[in-house]
Order: sequence, then structure tokens, then C-alpha cells
Amino acid sequence: MKVASAASTQRDPATAVRDAASVLRATLGGDPGLVIVSSSSVYDIGALRGELAQQFPSAMIHGATSCLGVMTEQGYACADGYGVGLFALSDHDGYYGTGAAELGGDPAAATRLALERALAAAGMPGCRPDLVWLSAAPGDEEAILATLRATIGPDVPVIGGTAADNTIAGEWWLHTRDFQSRQAVVLTVMFPGSRFAFAFHSGYAPAESRGSVTRASGRTVFEIDHRPAADVYDEWTAGSIATQREGGGTILGQTTLHPLGRIAHSIQGISYYKLSHPEAVTEDGALTLFTNVAVGDEFHLLEGSRASLVERAGRVAAAAVDSVFGSVDEVAGALVIYCAGCMLTVRDQMDNVVGSIDQALHGRPFLGAFTFGEQGCFVGGENHHGNLMISILVFGR
Repeated sequence: MKVASAASTQRDPATAVRDAASVLRATLGGDPGLVIVSSSSVYDIGALRGELAQQFPSAMIHGATSCLGVMTEQGYACADGYGVGLFALSDHDGYYGTGAAELGGDPAAATRLALERALAAAGMPGCRPDLVWLSAAPGDEEAILATLRATIGPDVPVIGGTAADNTIAGEWWLHTRDFQSRQAVVLTVMFPGSRFAFAFHSGYAPAESRGSVTRASGRTVFEIDHRPAADVYDEWTAGSIATQREGGGTILGQTTLHPLGRIAHSIQGISYYKLSHPEAVTEDGALTLFTNVAVGDEFHLLEGSRASLVERAGRVAAAAVDSVFGSVDEVAGALVIYCAGCMLTVRDQMDNVVGSIDQALHGRPFLGAFTFGEQGCFVGGENHHGNLMISILVFGR
């Protein structure tokens, strides 16, 4: 197993891809079998795809846009909103295949089709992969995970992130060698020839406040403990959304350090939370989220800090390495998903975020994307979709 990463902040998509591709080939000593692509949404994705196909004529290509650039072991790569990163993998003992499909209002059917195409591309039709790398448009992540669970079983780790853009304007892209769409699911099935590890976590701790959802629909919470959800959240956070509570409005900035969490899994007395990021207050006092919610769910208020968001990246990377590998010397490289909301909160400290991951991986190559939702697998648990999380996949040599 050989991996390499590279990034460019050139504005011209062809130049950016060429610059990064030359670094990858020099590091790998040849052409890769799989290329994972993360880029800002401001690029001409058609031109980006065209250059990727020219640079990597035989590789599987899995692409999704990221919010305001990317990060690699070389640093945070974004200049005036532009940044593209490539992660290339060469594994002569493994099998990899990428497939995509338009969501088209039926995420279950799209997921099954993308999975079928990915398995066929890997030369493994009908087989159960060792793991799945996922990218999708915002909105249907839970349905996609449920379909994968029903199709390939609950024990196959699904790791990835939701496509993003720079301004939350719906300008994200999903793409492969011969496909691009704003509303799609892209899957890469992996049968690696070496060991791998993963981790999924947040940098938040539970506070004392908690309550049960008593009225909800989709991604909107109308009531917590039979009271307007915005009123309850505002009380829990000492008036942090008082202005929006009166007439509605976006609250992303006020809620990043105070998300709502649900216990997804517990092991040896330790609870693991999947987080929901409150997005806005509606005129009738409801909260909209970036995750589905149901009546009966118990929300815990969680608390974080800028310092915890910086430090957690390295801690999660180290946890993934320690879960499987005896030493970081056995690690080839990693893919990192880091919530865009967290990145925006600590953007002036991104060099420290990169440094914490780089230290945990001892300089191994990695590519990090900034996403509008994170998917991962808790230790000993099932796959989940959350917000304000970090998800990491580590490949062994």
C-alpha cells in the first residue's frame, strides 16, 4: 500500500490538478488506482474533471466539494476561496471501485444503484466490501446509511462527509470520472490489501441540560418537553439566541460551540454522542437542524471550545491509529473529514489543527475536507450521520 497527498490553490482548475498530480506521481513512483478529490466549489468542476481524467487515465476518481479549501500534512490550502486536494492510493493487493447516482427524490434507489456500479467497477459484483467511502449532497444522509445497512449489513464501516460549498448556497458538487451533479451520492467500495482503522468523534462534552423531543418532523424540532424548541435551547444556553428567538433567523454562529447531542452508542460506561447543529429558528419558535430527528429522541446540550476543536483532530487521529496499529510506523496515510462549521470557528488556527493531525500521524500523508455533515462508525457501534464531528480513515502500509 502506497498513498500520497497534494494540494494546490491555483485558480485555474487544470493548473491546480496538474500541480497536485505531479507531486502524487513523484511520491508514488507511478500511477495510482484510486484518487480521492476534495476542492472548493468555486472551481469549474467540468474542467477539473477533465484534467483529472487526463492526468489519471486508469484510476477510479471520487470527488466532492469542500468548504473553503482543504488540508494536507503540508498545511491548510485555501487562497481567496480556492483550494483543491488529491489523495492517491496504489494498492496492488486490493480492489477499489467508485459508483455514483442522482438522488432524484429516491435516495434508497440511488444508493443501491451507486453501490452496484461501485462493486462492478471494483470487479467484485455482489460482494460485501470491507468498507465504504461516502460523499453525498446534504439532506438524505440518514436514508443513504439505512440503505447501505440493509444492503451490505451493519458491520461494514461507512466513512465520509457531506459535500459543501463556500457560502451555504447550494453550490456543492459530487463527481467521478464521467459524472457530476449537485444532488447525488458517490460511493467508493474498498477491499484493501492491508489493514485499516477508523474513528468518529466530537470535541464536545455533555452539559447538565437535557430534554425529550415531543414534536418534530424531518429535520425540524418544534418542541422539547412540550415547549417551543427555540425557547428551551435559549434557556439552556443563557440567551445565546435571544434575538432570533423573537422573530426567527440563522443561528449557526451562536450554536457551533453548543450543539445538541444524542447518545448513539455506549461502551464500558462511556457514551458516544452524535451531534446536531442548530441551523435556524423558524418564525413559530422551532429549530431546524442538519440531521433528522424523531419524537422521543433525548437531546443533551453539549459544550465545546475553540481549543477543544483544535486539539480534538489530533486526538481522533491518534485514537484511530491506536485502535489497530502497534505503531504509527505501520501507517501509510489517512483521509480526514472535519466539520465545516468547526473549521469556520477556528479558521485562524487551522495551522494548529493540521499540526495536531500531522503529529498524530508522524508526518504521513493525509487529505482533509470540510463538510456539511460527517459520517462514521463509533467503536463497536453502527454507522451514523452527525454534525460538528470528525471522521477519519487510516490506511496501513
